[in-house]
Amino acid sequence: MSDHVYKVITLVGSSPDGIEAAVDNALKKAGESVRNMRWFEVKETRGHITDGSVAHYQVKVEVGFTLDESP
Repeated sequence: MSDHVYKVITLVGSSPDGIEAAVDNALKKAGESVRNMRWFEVKETRGHITDGSVAHYQVKVEVGFTLDESP
């Protein structure tokens, strides 16, 4: 196994469809511009309430990605 150096970023994903969908939304959007994503960790979960019911879920996730190798 080779040595890796990771950079960690924090994202907040949201979805009306649940916590997993909020994580997926964050990772899919980040994947448009961040390469080599390897892992994530959910740090916070919260939501928005409307008329006594959950209207929207939000999750704060930390995402680790490997840095490109130098030539």
